[in-house]
Amino acid sequence: MNSLKIGNLTARVPIIQGGMGVGISLNGLASAVANEGGIGVISCAGLGLIYRNTAKDYMEACICGLKEEIRKAKEKTSGIVGVNIMMALTNFADMVKTSIAEKADIIFAGAGLPLDLPKYRTPDCTTKLVPIVSSARAAKLICDKWKSLYDYLPDMIVVEGPKAGGHLGFKSDQIHDPNFSLETLIPEVVKEVAVFEEKYGVEIPVIAAGGIYTGEDMYNIMQKGAKGVQIASRFVTTHECDADEKFKMSYVKADVNDVEIIQSPVGMPGRALKNNFLEKVKQGLTKPKSCPYQCLRTCDYQKSPYCIIVALYNAYKGNLDNGYAFAGSNAYLAPKISSVKETINDLMSRFEKAKTETLAKIKK
Repeated sequence: MNSLKIGNLTARVPIIQGGMGVGISLNGLASAVANEGGIGVISCAGLGLIYRNTAKDYMEACICGLKEEIRKAKEKTSGIVGVNIMMALTNFADMVKTSIAEKADIIFAGAGLPLDLPKYRTPDCTTKLVPIVSSARAAKLICDKWKSLYDYLPDMIVVEGPKAGGHLGFKSDQIHDPNFSLETLIPEVVKEVAVFEEKYGVEIPVIAAGGIYTGEDMYNIMQKGAKGVQIASRFVTTHECDADEKFKMSYVKADVNDVEIIQSPVGMPGRALKNNFLEKVKQGLTKPKSCPYQCLRTCDYQKSPYCIIVALYNAYKGNLDNGYAFAGSNAYLAPKISSVKETINDLMSRFEKAKTETLAKIKK
């Protein structure tokens, strides 16, 4: 298995732990993945709730929380630690500026097109900028815009397919359409990115995300041209994951029929685990009375069926009667809680096994 190079950074293991909020991937999980040679990722979503006692208001608490999470992660590891920032956040700019000031290794920006992300770079910026896209068209648009406006190209591009957990960059009718599958998207994005690599003499690794759960999955998608993978759900069921044990066990107890597509107040389809709270949402019993946080640009509490930031915070704390767990399409495969080390070792060993078996078939 080759290492993953992002400019002057090298991850010994080409595995990125996907950012999961609210509170699911904080410094505990991110540092543990980084210590095993992968790239750990802190999620910015909802940090103002987790750190609400550190500042006078939600937005300031988000900044304080992000600073603290990055610092704690850096104290625990010398590996690569990134930050996931959703474009839909009203404080997107503050989160980007804070990540750069605190020298996070990488910013992963998704849930929208981060067309102006490079404008936040400072003269001493060392943070890599990585957009998360769901099509070759989006990858080309970002490369074109960044190069023409800022003379900068993405340091890496994550392609998230429709089997991912959380918010999806696809319309409902595209989610099960093979034309939008990750296996279709990766070669398309690799081909588009190669044009910029050749023209400007740079390397822009393309990373596959969404529904990747096993080493075999990882091997198969990397044969399509991906230089690495982003995995989220698999890391939920680890001891080091920052979520409450009840959240983790909701994955372990789930079966394939528990994974469903929902419509998020963010305005995107999402994938989550069925539970009583989501049933109450369907019955219209979770209507928010106010919006104390103004955390999302695309959310109007008067039209929203529930407050997503509060629901996800409740789930993170283990209160699944008043929240729910986002999850990838294969989250139900988790048999037990294990360590990050065991998880990555299993992914790597099964990757090598798949590689060996494939080569043996070719020789025959």
